[in-house]
Amino acid sequence: MNFKSNIKKSNIITYILCFIVCSFSFSQNNWDKADEIINQLNPVNSFLNTSYLITDFGAKGDGKTPCKLAFDNAITTCSDNGGGTIIVTKGDYFMNGPLVLKSNVHIELKAGAILNFSTNENDYLPAVITRWEGTELYNFSPLIYAYQVKNIAITGKGTINGNGSKNFASWKNLQAADKKTLRKMGKENVPVYKRVFGEGHKLRPGFFEPFGCTNVRIEGITILDSPFWVLHPIYCNNVIIRDVTVISNNPNNDGCDPESSTNVLIEDCNFITGDDAIAIKSGRDNDAWRVGQPSENIVIRNCVFSSKINGVCIGSEISGGVRNVFIENIKIPKSSNAIYFKSNLDRGGYIENIYVRNITAGSVASSLIRFEPNYKGEHSAFHPTKFKNFMIENITCKESNQTGFYLAGFEELPIENILLKDIFIEKSVSDYSLKKGKNIVFDNVSINGKS
Repeated sequence: MNFKSNIKKSNIITYILCFIVCSFSFSQNNWDKADEIINQLNPVNSFLNTSYLITDFGAKGDGKTPCKLAFDNAITTCSDNGGGTIIVTKGDYFMNGPLVLKSNVHIELKAGAILNFSTNENDYLPAVITRWEGTELYNFSPLIYAYQVKNIAITGKGTINGNGSKNFASWKNLQAADKKTLRKMGKENVPVYKRVFGEGHKLRPGFFEPFGCTNVRIEGITILDSPFWVLHPIYCNNVIIRDVTVISNNPNNDGCDPESSTNVLIEDCNFITGDDAIAIKSGRDNDAWRVGQPSENIVIRNCVFSSKINGVCIGSEISGGVRNVFIENIKIPKSSNAIYFKSNLDRGGYIENIYVRNITAGSVASSLIRFEPNYKGEHSAFHPTKFKNFMIENITCKESNQTGFYLAGFEELPIENILLKDIFIEKSVSDYSLKKGKNIVFDNVSINGKS
């Protein structure tokens, strides 16, 4: 629906006057914060100069010998001795269970090294604490897991194959009952220790989930065929994801979901995903209000995101809040929405202080830029999310098959302080849809060749 006709003249005057306010509030100084975040990051590269060959612990790269025990022993030995690097040489290593990281351990996957994970769900028991679509529970272990550890890294030119399409991906069609139960538990604040899923249930495990960890680095590797969300740091501080390739097109295969995490850098990555390339989150509804931990201080730059759904997304699980996010120099060849901010009436929370620049989009099925505060959900209450302070500039788009911009708020809580500057859409079915906005500025915006 197009709401242009609903904008009154008085509102237009307000938008013109607020141009001065928005232009003054948003400046290059805001981007200095991004530099501060990056400069203060721990590079996670100071490990003891001690190396361990995985083959010395009994691992064989023959594609059939179970290697989980060898990795467990190598990781424990390395960590207990103060840390170092575990070298995984060329070969096909069958992982008959999760890779569980411990403090001060760096795993280096050499070129030609492949970790092939089991498709047997029983290999990922016992259940471990994690979050599933924003609600805490005990579930099947992620393929790679870490719990409250420090200084961990996986790097190199090797490959990790989750083989999700061979079993777990099909659970998408079997999860409805478990999902409903978990949602109810979260809403009713059932103690987490009672939210035990795993064996006999059908909630898909994630690929890589460090939980409550400090100083995490993933660099250089290629990830294939994830069961569910791919890179999913939860309650983490100081996370670097660099030069990572993700090729995974199963349902809900988000490339990276920083959730309730702080000081995150995602750069030089190439994601080809079955769902959002990036989806920043902070938990769902009552369960996230209980925890009260936002995602903040996140920089995403110099990446290529090819997604079946959205390019860069914030939401919809944002009940803990998201703030101070900087996104620049991104190519999005094809997506549903290129830049998407979403929530719904169950979430509450906020999305604020978001800065986006230098984006090149190809074809978008829905909108180039979309603000949607009433995304699908249970709608059991009226807890609108605060959308405030967005600076989005220097963006080009070849084609939008619905509308260039979709911006919607509520009478009780309008979206506010949004500057859209130097944006050019060559072709779009319609230009924009606007409802309940305050201090919205279009500055040098062109759609279908018209300002």
